[in-house]
Amino acid sequence: MDIKGSAALVTGANRGIGLAFAQALLAHGAAKVYAGVREPETVRDPGLTPLRLDVTDEEQVAAAAHAAADVGIVINNAGVSGGPSLLEGSFEGARREMEVNYFGTWAVSRAFAPVLAANGGGALVTMLSVASWVANRRFPSYAASKSAQWSLTNAFRLALREQGTLVVGVHAGYVDTDLAADIDAPKILASDVAEKTMAALLADEPEVLVDEATRHVRAALSGALEALYADR
Repeated sequence: MDIKGSAALVTGANRGIGLAFAQALLAHGAAKVYAGVREPETVRDPGLTPLRLDVTDEEQVAAAAHAAADVGIVINNAGVSGGPSLLEGSFEGARREMEVNYFGTWAVSRAFAPVLAANGGGALVTMLSVASWVANRRFPSYAASKSAQWSLTNAFRLALREQGTLVVGVHAGYVDTDLAADIDAPKILASDVAEKTMAALLADEPEVLVDEATRHVRAALSGALEALYADR
């Protein structure tokens, strides 16, 4: 699909991967990029169009779909982490992860599906994770929310096929953002995630495997369970 001249929406676009997505869209010639954020005043890039959007607020989601009725690209990037450990702690953080990562993505995707259809099909992109496919002992609830989000992405791919919408799932390992600031592990740049996603849009590819770790896990899904979790 074409990015040049398009209008796009990125949720959680005021920092991290979301900001990288928004800036990459502009660099590829998007005519307008809405930055869907809870606090519009936090959007400081003058090239972006701030749009109030808390993905857990159904009224705000509906209002955003009305205000951004010209979009042909929607990127579900808004996400949170901060659930309990597996064996102790309150479930409050885990419920928040599901509300934002899963139900928030569902709400935005459902609200904007008819908008994309009216504008010729376009693309619906969801920022997933290698954790969509493999459990994480440190962040079990985050991994569970991403697994649910991946299933949801696949469901939208089936549902929106007839209207000509390209549904793209973006998978990556640790990315150098605030979300992973306390993790001591190799990280990739948010700009790399964004640029590989732009390449997938231009090539009409439904899946983005950003780094080698993600490609390894994806390939191992058809193998023995022991091999998938051998080094975890």
